[in-house]
Amino acid sequence: MKVECLKEKLAGAVYKAEKITGKNLTLPVLSCILLEAKENTLIIKATNLDLGIEITIPVRVLKEGKIAVSGALFNNFISHLHTDKNITLDVVDNNLSIIAPGHKTVINTMNYEDFPSIPKLEKEASTLLEAGSFVKGLKSVWYSAAISSMKPELSSVYVYTHEDSLVFVATDSFRLAEKRIKIKKTRNFEPILIPFKNVSEIIRIFEEVHDGVEFVVNKNQISLSYDGLYLTSRIIDGTFPDYKQIIPNQFKTEVVMLKQDLINALKIANIFSDTFNQINLKAQPEKKNFELRTKNSNVGENNNNVEAVIKGEGIDINFNYRYIIDCFQSIDADSVTLYFNGLHKPMVIRAIGDKSFTYLVMPMNK
Repeated sequence: MKVECLKEKLAGAVYKAEKITGKNLTLPVLSCILLEAKENTLIIKATNLDLGIEITIPVRVLKEGKIAVSGALFNNFISHLHTDKNITLDVVDNNLSIIAPGHKTVINTMNYEDFPSIPKLEKEASTLLEAGSFVKGLKSVWYSAAISSMKPELSSVYVYTHEDSLVFVATDSFRLAEKRIKIKKTRNFEPILIPFKNVSEIIRIFEEVHDGVEFVVNKNQISLSYDGLYLTSRIIDGTFPDYKQIIPNQFKTEVVMLKQDLINALKIANIFSDTFNQINLKAQPEKKNFELRTKNSNVGENNNNVEAVIKGEGIDINFNYRYIIDCFQSIDADSVTLYFNGLHKPMVIRAIGDKSFTYLVMPMNK
């Protein structure tokens, strides 16, 4: 293999691919990036068996061929190579020779024949989705998924279509986030469960893409394709909980306030929270008072009143601070409403004027 290419194009592709390389003692080639030169293109591949990526960039091919090189080492070198001129990649004595102005570097390689194939899904049932909308949906809910893989369906983001929306849902059984994104009517989109650990990479790779992405789903995999970029992810074979039945339709208490006021109060309250991140919320409609209280015997205690409009019954209830604060990254509006249905019932948080996002938090026992 021997190619000439622009350093910037190569560096961008290698950076994306390197993050997907894996660590596997029984299959060390997973830590490598596979470079394949053919037909005036360089195909850059990486996989950890859960995710696979293939990026095609234009190059001048002097000799076709393949080589597998350490992803971390190759990315580290290319990212620190300062030149805006072409560089040459050449295989010499089964090692990768990199020639650039003022540089000549040799990197050891591994046997490329051990590199696993990356699944290519049939495009017969593909769907075109706007990348920005898909990424926004994932970012709005993925922090609510369970980190543990004891229950794979909870350690995932559930994506399905409903009427004119693409719906994203995640829950760890203590809190739940749902985001609805308006899309053009689409066919051929079956409900899927994307593993939690793969979601962050999908976000990273596509968050700067603003055009349509070709989306393909089959029984075990999904793929996303865009302008020389192909990503495939394993999906979970399982059934997501019937979450709609736990979201109340009516509420006994409503508290409306400025989002930033609540965030500021939560951050101060957390300084005095205990090891369980416990925070007490108390709404008193007759006094028009909403109070956040935390206490830690080793630190002290804090009472913080927030200006709010309160309707309905009073409430005195405890929650995990972290579960509340997480959701505000998904809310763009200036004001939010907290909904309550009494003790032992979940709190629901929604933005004023935006019904696309719903967040539910289970209370803590005193």
